[in-house]
Amino acid sequence: MRWDGQTIDASDDAMLPGLASNRGFVRSVTTPEFAGVTFHEVLAKSALNRVGGHDGGVWGWTINPYRGCSHACVYCFARPTHAYLEFDAGADFDRQIVVKTNVSEVLTRELARPSWDRHPVALGTNTDPYQRAEGRYRLMPGIIRALADSGTPFSILTKGTLLRRDIPILAEAAERVPVDLAMSIAVYDDDLQQSVEPGTPSTAARLATVRAVRDAGLDCSVFLMPILPYLTDTKAHLTDAVGRAAAAGATSVVFSALHLKPGVKPWFMDWLGRRHPDLVERYRRMYLDAAYAPRDYRRWLSERMRPILAHHGLPMGRVDPATGSMGFHDGSPLKRAAASFGDEVGEAQGAASAAAAAATPVAPAAAARILPAVGAPAVPTAVSPTAAGRARGDLDVAAGSAVTLF
Repeated sequence: MRWDGQTIDASDDAMLPGLASNRGFVRSVTTPEFAGVTFHEVLAKSALNRVGGHDGGVWGWTINPYRGCSHACVYCFARPTHAYLEFDAGADFDRQIVVKTNVSEVLTRELARPSWDRHPVALGTNTDPYQRAEGRYRLMPGIIRALADSGTPFSILTKGTLLRRDIPILAEAAERVPVDLAMSIAVYDDDLQQSVEPGTPSTAARLATVRAVRDAGLDCSVFLMPILPYLTDTKAHLTDAVGRAAAAGATSVVFSALHLKPGVKPWFMDWLGRRHPDLVERYRRMYLDAAYAPRDYRRWLSERMRPILAHHGLPMGRVDPATGSMGFHDGSPLKRAAASFGDEVGEAQGAASAAAAAATPVAPAAAARILPAVGAPAVPTAVSPTAAGRARGDLDVAAGSAVTLF
């Protein structure tokens, strides 16, 4: 690839829409290797993103080396964030990728501040840090080293098999700070996976990455998210998914039903109308005036998943309600790190776990009445998150599953 000679000629005002000025903008790049994709290289002012709690406090910190994502998952909840730059949440999110080329240098300075409290940091909660462009820009090694050098625990969630490149660096980092890794693998039907996640590595390749991480002595969770109603929620599909994750060495599984934010819903429904028109009306009933699947459906799904997980001896992972990091299954490094300084994340998880444990289980017969495998979904009901989920609504405390990520 000859990137240096591929700068797009454009005026300052045209290069990055949505910004008051192009201060910090470097160039826009195209290459035949990424047909139809434009990379906008920028110099970032900051690397750490503060995730605020409902009470004005700090719930967590994240890092996003990229904005937009060439994985092009039609259900991606982060799509609306692209509108800030006056890009659309559809094709532009997939094809107009902002690259923070100096992110590791900026992060190093931020982590050196006396005020930094070494709160766990999550990567991959918005756009994927190991999307294909990372092979060229190599931003993650510098980020990992900066976090480890500063004594900051961190987690990474990705669909990208490029994670394997950095396993030696991650193993070194894990000797110094708590590190949690997770691979997002939602679809185990190859044709459906390529349709709904056209820019991602195959399911088999991602499972092989889980195995590589485990062979290096590191934990690796699998995010079975989102589970797509009527497409990937059959007992056969879920059993196959959990079985293959277990065979790859997954240390826990996090699952949730599809979550459709307002900016995502039109894009997803357009795909559904083209690929599965027979399901459009069912989805309209399920997501009528709501981003979450109906609570009854989520309870039904949880009851379906629990025995499958138990059969394979896999614990159900927990998600940090602020950052989406996966560091909260029993024995998780990040869970221990959070508990060690008693921050809000640890407190929120404790509240969520207690609420989940206290929730009244749905009997199998009742679950079948709520939503038969091939029946029409229940009429959507309002979601009223409790405990930790109240801050952002990212945990389905009643069903005991995560509900928003991917």
